Formats: sequence, structure tokens, C-alpha cells
Amino acid sequence: MSTATSRSLLLLSMLQTRRDWPGQVLAERLEVSSRTVRRDVDRLRAMGYRIVALKGPDGGYRLEAGSELPPMLFDDEQAVAIAMALQTVAASGAGVADAAERALSTVRQVMPSRLRHRLDSLPIIALRAPADVDPAVLVSLSTAVAAQDVLRFEYPTRAGYFERRRLEPHHLVAAAGRWYLVGWDLDKDDWRIFRADRVHPRVPTGPGFTRRELPAGDVRAYVAARFKGSPGPDQWPCTGEVILGIPATEIVPYVDTDTVEDLGGGRCRLVAGAWSWESLAAAIGRFDADIDVVGPPELTAAFATLARRYAHAAESG
Repeated sequence: MSTATSRSLLLLSMLQTRRDWPGQVLAERLEVSSRTVRRDVDRLRAMGYRIVALKGPDGGYRLEAGSELPPMLFDDEQAVAIAMALQTVAASGAGVADAAERALSTVRQVMPSRLRHRLDSLPIIALRAPADVDPAVLVSLSTAVAAQDVLRFEYPTRAGYFERRRLEPHHLVAAAGRWYLVGWDLDKDDWRIFRADRVHPRVPTGPGFTRRELPAGDVRAYVAARFKGSPGPDQWPCTGEVILGIPATEIVPYVDTDTVEDLGGGRCRLVAGAWSWESLAAAIGRFDADIDVVGPPELTAAFATLARRYAHAAESG
């Protein structure tokens, strides 16, 4: 590699790490004259990089986005991170798995052998998402969110037909392999969450709007609470406490964020939550252990309800 080429790569790497670089600082870092820096900048411009000159006493340079994608330079950690991310795209539900595979092949082909070995030592198998979303739909939804334009779309109902909806889109959220659109439903006069793979946007979009504040303030907390069936804070609407005749180590891998306390003697205390008392009782009943309910009474009643159902199932079989 020639001195000029290697210097240009170093200059590009520097321009990518911060917004503005004084010309004199670049010259000192590269150990060349300011005139040489200008020639190297012109060489990068010819390769498609949009580098603007800054006015002022010291002058300088800034790397900006251009109209085309020029060659990019990554350090070792960035290259490995990109390759690993491309391997997990199939689980994102974004509908770009095939494009990601091609991009991974391109990145891997130009990787130094030391980086390919690091990547190969971390085999990743990403299962495809339950339902992929057309990338064009994601772009349409995200554009409406950014522009704060009312989104008009069609959405399937439980009866099987499509109805037209109008939404002030607030956020596009990815969770558990699905994409969700969060916004204020103008027809229902309330906040709603829609599955993006079921949204059929209509054009053009509606008028602009002023963004409302989410009830929970933070979109992550709001979506997490809705998934738990909670109308308010990010917590299960039904929470109970039991003593299980099983060591804590045997249930910890299966209870997510639930609280488990080892009581010794092959017993543990479990505080868990669910969207209904019956579902909570059923979740606790999956453990092969004796159960003593600490509270509340609603959980005890839920176990009684399940007992009747299970007894009826056993008799009918």
C-alpha cells in the first residue's frame, strides 16, 4: 500500500470519528503539511466522500452524508459487530433477511483472516421472526412517525374484514421478533398498539399533528405495560405469593423477572405476576411441587377454579 493511500485511509478514519477537524490538527496527526492534507481530502472527494471545508481562523474539514454510498472504513470491533448484527437480522421481523445474508457475505469476504476466525468462533443461528414486515411498510410507517403526519391505513378485524383507521403515529417498536406501531387512534380517541405486519398504509398521509405525551412517558414502559395487560404502570395487574416445595435453583431459569427466595429444606418463596389470576395459578402449577398460597385471596380462588376445571377434564376423559 502506498504512503498516499494509507494516509488517505487514516484521514478517512479520523473524519469518521468526530464532526469537525481543524486543518492544522489533521496535519499534525498525519505528520504532513496542510497542503498535503488538502490533496488527500481532494482524493477522498473523488472517491465519493462529501467532505466540506470549514471557514474560520483555523479552517478545517467535516465529513457529511452524500447522495451515494461510498466505500466505508471500520475498525476491527466495528466490523465484527456489523457481521454479528447481520446474522441476527432474520429474527428482527424486518423482512430483509436475504439482503442481510448478501451483505454478510460481502463483509466477510473483505475481512482479514483474524477477524473471520473471531466471527467463526461465534456461530449464531437466528430463527426467523413469526411474521416478517415488508421493508417498504416499515419505511412508510417510520416516515410518518418522523414527519408527524396522520397515518391512514387498513387493518384487519377479528371478523376477518379490513377497516380503515386514522392514527397519529408516535413510535415504531421492535419486540420479540415483531414490529409494533404505537399511536393515538383518532377514531377510538385513545392510545393503541398495532402489529406492523398487519398494517396496510394508504397514500397520501393525512395532515400534520402535534405529538401527544404517552401515558407512561417512556414508550418502552408503555408497550411493556400493555403487553402485560396493565392499563397503568409497567407491572402485572395480578401479583401473588406462594411457597413451593422445590429448591429455588430448579425454578430460577423459568421465571424471568419474578422474585424467588430460597428458604432451605427444598422450599422456596415465589412472587409472580400475570394478566389474570387464573393464568397466574396455571403458570405456578407448571412446577412439579406442592403449593402453599401466601396471598392474596384472589390467587387462592383461582387455584380452586382451576381445580374444578381439571377435575371436570379428568372425568370427561
